[in-house]
Amino acid sequence: MITVKNVHKSFGLQTLLDGANLQINAGDRFALVGPNGAGKSTFFKMLLSEEWPDEGEILFKRGITVGYLPQENAPVSTELTVLRESLSHLEDPDGRVEARAKAVLMGLGFKVTDFDRKVNTLSGGWAMRVAMARLLLEEPNLLMLDEPTNHLDLESMLWFQDYLLNYRGSIFLISHDRNFINIVCKAVVSLENKTLKVYAGDYEFFVKQKAEDKERLEQAYREQQEEIADMEDFVNRNRARASTASRAQSVLKRLEKLERIELPEENKKLKIRFPQPQRTGVRTLALKHVDKSYGEVKVYKDLNFELERGWKMAFVGHNGAGKSTLLKILAGVVPIDKGERTPGINVKVGYFSQHRAETLDSEKTVLEEALSVRDHSEQTVRSALGSFLFRGESVFKKVKVLSGGEKSRLSLVKLLLDPPNVLLMDEPTTHLDLDSVEALVSALQDFEGTLCFISHDLYFVNALANHVVHVHHGKVTLYPGNYDYFISRTSPQTS
Repeated sequence: MITVKNVHKSFGLQTLLDGANLQINAGDRFALVGPNGAGKSTFFKMLLSEEWPDEGEILFKRGITVGYLPQENAPVSTELTVLRESLSHLEDPDGRVEARAKAVLMGLGFKVTDFDRKVNTLSGGWAMRVAMARLLLEEPNLLMLDEPTNHLDLESMLWFQDYLLNYRGSIFLISHDRNFINIVCKAVVSLENKTLKVYAGDYEFFVKQKAEDKERLEQAYREQQEEIADMEDFVNRNRARASTASRAQSVLKRLEKLERIELPEENKKLKIRFPQPQRTGVRTLALKHVDKSYGEVKVYKDLNFELERGWKMAFVGHNGAGKSTLLKILAGVVPIDKGERTPGINVKVGYFSQHRAETLDSEKTVLEEALSVRDHSEQTVRSALGSFLFRGESVFKKVKVLSGGEKSRLSLVKLLLDPPNVLLMDEPTTHLDLDSVEALVSALQDFEGTLCFISHDLYFVNALANHVVHVHHGKVTLYPGNYDYFISRTSPQTS
């Protein structure tokens, strides 16, 4: 369907691609991975003919259709209703297509009562879901998806995952969710060191194979360096002696013609380490007889809930069940209508909001925003920023020009500069890349405080949760085990 032939692409002095090749065929399901700044989004834009190669060519089979979902701000008509917008790119949709549209919208978390809502009444995340529904209903030959799960909750993500498994076209996606990649994709395309390499397997296969490739290359490099040293030593010892000068000259020529093995640059990786938190009492947070409503909508009535020291708890449940509200109540960032919220002994709560980018001052620089947390020296703050890949001149960038991933990393820096012992996180992996998610998982596994979180990333949930709370119709049910335990105790339809 699409052939990428010897493509070169640079921006200024930075070379992104240097002789890249790739073949995308019907039925292929690729995940594009690579470090931040490697050029993943630029490569996607070239496949969409929004950017052009400096050299080489990208060939498209005649008549193929390509559909694209960006990370943010997908164009939608704000004047149409949710249902009409999902059908807007189809010619003369009949009743059967409309029924499909309703099923897709419900799979993505919409209620029947939402179908006639104007798109301009929705939040940005819900508008993205409308754009996703419209794209799925178009059924292009190639679906190109840039972080498609960012605006989904766990339940709608699982539906979307199943939908893609049955999708008849090809799929090319960028995602921070390794579990999602493992299930949906058949191969991984690695964009690294200015080239593209296909690994014919899931993400776990890619990680294993890449490590083995690296080990083989390093071994070959070491052996070649020893060979070069021996040859140089021979030349130096024998070039001045008449009896061996010709042999030395011959070895020197071989040395000059030798194709040197080069080790690729090591990618800078995120380093996250939560400081040792102050020990709390056994009970860290308690809610007693809590009522909470938004206008006429009752979210909780007579809610009782306790959180104990050392628990790593995932909140799960359908969209709109009240997961984020429960997290906000525990964090003390929304008022309750009735009842009590009681923190335990020595409890210090840290809240990592789903809308954390909105809490940053867009006019400040990265350094100024990090310095605003508490009384830290500039050296301490710069060291923390460096661990999160804000180095050199990048600390003087204005917050307003940062990417979503950079804003998430800056929010994490602020959290670590004022470390809590009870950490509440709402969709913490959104806008982070795969390496950053891995670093965050590792840090949270070592975190000795208490953790409560909401996440659509099943890898993240499975790696961390030792307790699961199912939020359903204003009730909360505690399952004292990991996510697999929760699934084993509930019906297959529950998520």
